[in-house]
Amino acid sequence: MPELETWQWFLGTFSAFMIGVAKTGMPGIGAFIVPLMVLTVGDARLSAAWTVPMLTTGDIFAVAYWRRHAEVGRLVRLIPWVAVGMAGGALALAFPEPTLRRLVGVTILTLVLVSVMRRITGAQPGRRAFPYGIAAGFATTIANAAGPVMNMYLLAARLPKEQFIATGAWFFLVVNLAKIPIYSGHGLYSRESLVFDAMMVPVVLFGNVTGIWLLKRVPQKVFDILIVALTTLSAAALLL
Repeated sequence: MPELETWQWFLGTFSAFMIGVAKTGMPGIGAFIVPLMVLTVGDARLSAAWTVPMLTTGDIFAVAYWRRHAEVGRLVRLIPWVAVGMAGGALALAFPEPTLRRLVGVTILTLVLVSVMRRITGAQPGRRAFPYGIAAGFATTIANAAGPVMNMYLLAARLPKEQFIATGAWFFLVVNLAKIPIYSGHGLYSRESLVFDAMMVPVVLFGNVTGIWLLKRVPQKVFDILIVALTTLSAAALLL
């Protein structure tokens, strides 16, 4: 059993539930898990590895449930740039973590600003995948923080909420599986972390069901506003 204090178990369980909700219904809340898991584990790099199995559990459920709505074509042109970003992130894991986290926060806020300006001016959705791909690959490798980047990429494409969730689920399933050997190479996994993740599987699945319930009751316009608002807040949290 992991040797955690009661408050750490509470934060970890809450994080697992919110991961499930984010994967199937409210993706904007996903980035708030990053600081909570850092507090749970007590180390930013270790927390990234502890979180990946829970994220993958939520991804598998989301892919299975929303499989008919995915816009896979939008991910194909993104993948090469994500690989570039992940390679940079793997190298950057040796650098000071606060600096990297702030860089991710600034990048996300820039993408939010671009997305909002496009909607205000009525400009066509952005078709350039490379800035989003590189930023997502880098952010997910160093801090499991690619959620806000992908939110802006999918929001710029103006996808209906079901396609938004389904497409994001496929992306994160592939990316999170690809991170496992990176974290293993850095020695970030342990028996404690794997036991903890196994215990959190039912909690993540309960969150998945809750997320589906929420998504079916949130109007499209409200969904879009929530994505922008929560993404902005999560980027600000990374900066702080």
